Amino acid sequence: MLPKLSHQQTLEPVYFDFLDALAESGFTGDIDKRYSARLAQATDNSVYQFLPQAVLYPRNQTDIRIALKLAASAEFEKVVFSARGGGTGTNGQSLTHGLILDLSRYMNRVLEMNADEGWVRVEAGVIKDALNDALRPHGFFFSPDLSTSNRATLGGMINTDASGAGSLVYGKTSDHVLALSSVLYDGSVLETGPLNNEALQLLEQNASPSLGQRLQRDIANLTLQHRDEVAARFPKLNRFLTGYDLKNVWNESYDEFNLSRILTGSEGTLAVITEARLDITPLPTTRMMVNIKYDSFQSALRHAPDLVKAKATVVETVDSKVLNLAKQDIIWHSVSSLIEEVPGKSIDGLNMVEFAGETQEVEDKVKRLCERFDTQIEAQTTGLLGYQITADKGSINTIYAMRKKAVGLLGATKGSRKPIAFAEDTAVPPEKLADFIMEFRALLDSHNLQYGMFGHVDAGVLHVRPALDMCDPADERLLKTVSDQVAALTLKYGGLMWGEHGKGVRGEYGPAVFGDTLFGVLEEVKGLFDPLNKLNPGKLVAPKESGALYYNVDSAKRGAFDRQIPVNTREAFPDVMNCNGNGLCFNYSVYSPMCPSFKVTGDRVQSPKGRAGLMREWLRLLESEGVDVEALAKAKPLGWLQRTQNTLKMDREYDYSHEVMESLKGCLACKACSSQCPVKVDVPKFRAQFFNIYYQRYLRPAKDYLVAGIEDSLPLMAMMPKITNAVSQNPLSQWVIKKSLGYVDAPALSVPTLKQKLENHSCRGYDLAALNQIPSGERDKYVLVVQDPFNSFYEAETVYHFIKLIEKLGYNPVLLPFKPNGKPIHIKGFLSKFAKTAQSSADFLNQVFSLGMPMVGVDPAMVLCYRDEYQEVLGDHRGEFNVLLANEWLLKVVNERPKSKEITRNFTWFSHCTESTTKPNTGNEWKVIFENLGATLSTVNLGCCGMAGTYGHESDNQTRSKALFDMSWDSAIKQLPREQILVSGYSCRSQVKRFGGFKPQHPVQALLALLNDE
Repeated sequence: MLPKLSHQQTLEPVYFDFLDALAESGFTGDIDKRYSARLAQATDNSVYQFLPQAVLYPRNQTDIRIALKLAASAEFEKVVFSARGGGTGTNGQSLTHGLILDLSRYMNRVLEMNADEGWVRVEAGVIKDALNDALRPHGFFFSPDLSTSNRATLGGMINTDASGAGSLVYGKTSDHVLALSSVLYDGSVLETGPLNNEALQLLEQNASPSLGQRLQRDIANLTLQHRDEVAARFPKLNRFLTGYDLKNVWNESYDEFNLSRILTGSEGTLAVITEARLDITPLPTTRMMVNIKYDSFQSALRHAPDLVKAKATVVETVDSKVLNLAKQDIIWHSVSSLIEEVPGKSIDGLNMVEFAGETQEVEDKVKRLCERFDTQIEAQTTGLLGYQITADKGSINTIYAMRKKAVGLLGATKGSRKPIAFAEDTAVPPEKLADFIMEFRALLDSHNLQYGMFGHVDAGVLHVRPALDMCDPADERLLKTVSDQVAALTLKYGGLMWGEHGKGVRGEYGPAVFGDTLFGVLEEVKGLFDPLNKLNPGKLVAPKESGALYYNVDSAKRGAFDRQIPVNTREAFPDVMNCNGNGLCFNYSVYSPMCPSFKVTGDRVQSPKGRAGLMREWLRLLESEGVDVEALAKAKPLGWLQRTQNTLKMDREYDYSHEVMESLKGCLACKACSSQCPVKVDVPKFRAQFFNIYYQRYLRPAKDYLVAGIEDSLPLMAMMPKITNAVSQNPLSQWVIKKSLGYVDAPALSVPTLKQKLENHSCRGYDLAALNQIPSGERDKYVLVVQDPFNSFYEAETVYHFIKLIEKLGYNPVLLPFKPNGKPIHIKGFLSKFAKTAQSSADFLNQVFSLGMPMVGVDPAMVLCYRDEYQEVLGDHRGEFNVLLANEWLLKVVNERPKSKEITRNFTWFSHCTESTTKPNTGNEWKVIFENLGATLSTVNLGCCGMAGTYGHESDNQTRSKALFDMSWDSAIKQLPREQILVSGYSCRSQVKRFGGFKPQHPVQALLALLNDE
């Protein structure tokens, strides 16, 4: 039986005292001491796991000053901090056992923009894509581009000196920093920007300088003294990240000093950067991309220098492993036409070359390049198989989306060994890249490791993620061995191990790269900024005489915790274990369907990554209690009295399970994660598993039983719909429903019912024996309509209109008897009941499927349940039946009809989030259907509407539900005539009715009207 999990790692006493004092000090941000919040921030996109003491969410620079000044007092000497943005680091950069300062929740504003002078001022928590969204209407963008741009913050980019695609043209983040505002360890503010020698002389003459002024003066002198050693030691690499940029802190003529250059790349070890003034780049007039296909990855690499010489803006590469993974992902449907197969050839390497600038210049460059390609293809000397050109911005962005997803896609490989980040951003001179990679490959092959490769070949940067099982102690040791060997290999080729993603725990390789003298200078810089070693201590360098770094490549890894979970339990919860921390679920865009609960709360606990981390800890703690989770999942609940007693004690007795429940209750079960996440983490699946176990110890809320029984009770209620509605819709009943069950309302049954609408209609005459008598040659003229509980009983006109549409198209509709689908049961975690319901429904549908007649349903969420949850719970017992979405059947039908010659109507389609993420081509299918029948259909890309089944009906979720609707749906709906709006999901139509004031049509209803108007 599920035990009470009272164990958690408690805060150290000094942190308890500090947080209490901070709460009384005028700090206005959030102080989060929850174990769940700490766990959600214990990992990033690396293999490491450091549990922080708490998470602070400052609202402004003053909050950060208060926190650091308080911690500078003697009684809080041991309190340390690490600033954090998007948490996308691949080497534990922002992880700490101290306090996290998360600037992404509140400090995320674009403060000021000056288009005439070409700069913008932002807070450090602004997400990179959000900044570009703000700049785009003014004709500008912030040019450093990175794969995590939809969740990485500007503060994180500055602290790691991020760059990415196109860095030869656009440079690194540091090349665009004009000025910074930061908070030092003692709470004082440091403003940095260019200083000339006259300004530095004034600092020298200041008899009582502030800490910030001393830093400007002392670091200027220190770096000037060592400029010759810096010039001799630092190779001329585009991506030579040092941590503290000793070289570029002075300009080439040594008459201008800018301390901001020391801060960019410092990974939060010197100060907490709060604001930045950045230069911005005009958007190019024209963009063109050439996708070049090769017979091998080596051919692609060796060809790259020629592409750079063609003065391309961007040269990116991926190998066959990444390409093949992309082909298995949802993203491939949008890029396949841009990377067409070469007949009779295998594409094992791809270079993506972009040219951006003035139209004529770009077109001339592409023309000259492609003329050379034609010659090379004919000569068959370079391994070049073919190429495709696109000048469509949307297509170019889609190609980049595939490339950006490569990191996550590598995590989706099968087996216990997963490609992981630890040697993934090597940088060598571009002309040496091909030879370097061949030796790199030999190194990995000598350890029998699988790997995928992609990168920025124009800058000599390669992303390589060898596959290791971090639950295997031998593979954990191998990680250190390979890491050491790669570090040595990069030095051999005149490069270094950290070319793009920062150092983090890899600071241990610093002495070999910089030598004793310059490494000593780095230590001096740290000591001048942070003498008490309070800011992200243990990373990069430590102040002189303070001892060795205590974080290194061998630091605590997630695998050390995961391996405490038995193998059979890991296999029973694959989605929990497979989350690799890439953080795509933190996508900020309100137009992305990915994780609405995180978007509306800003709480990482309320995200797929956060939920997976909480569940891993839950499984680990169960194992520590000696619990067999598999047996537990099949066990019977405690008696009602015992569950009641446990429930009554919930507020008085800590149980970590409650924190997991709090996180999972916030999930809308929209299933966007199951397709949008690169590794396909399916939160609704493991949420149902957790609910099933949790409620063995605690009482279920009454509303769960109401939802679970809805499909069984609806046919009975529909026998007397007017009486049912009279009982459920009066004010008293609504009040009782809200107070006792937690629902804001109960939808009214359709009157007349579907049965009444179809009185004496032939489609109600379902008879298996009679249908079996229909000759096989005539069966394709019949359509079997599969009912779902919501449309059939609450929106009968939709099903009725679909039946009429089938008839209008010349087919014979047959309404199948209503059989419970089980999705509401699954959502609430009644897994045993769901399995029985699914098997019963599957047996019936398989019997009907044998007739050879198409079966079609109108609600996407319910239809897709047959494909996903049924397969998951039934496996081979599911059978071969297939229920089509309405658009899938209609597409086939209209393609067989003469196309309408006249366009008479315009419509706009809003998709259901499960539908748009699981079947991303659905919008295009509806477009073809409407065009063939005489109408144009536009589609809009929106996030979740906020209803998601029963979520939006629950009182506790009302504020969030409306906020989600307001984020994207509300404005999109207000821009269109109501009669033009089509919504395929029942829950989405219900949400529009609630907050938009009208009930939009299902697409099948609009199609029927079109045909009736012919």
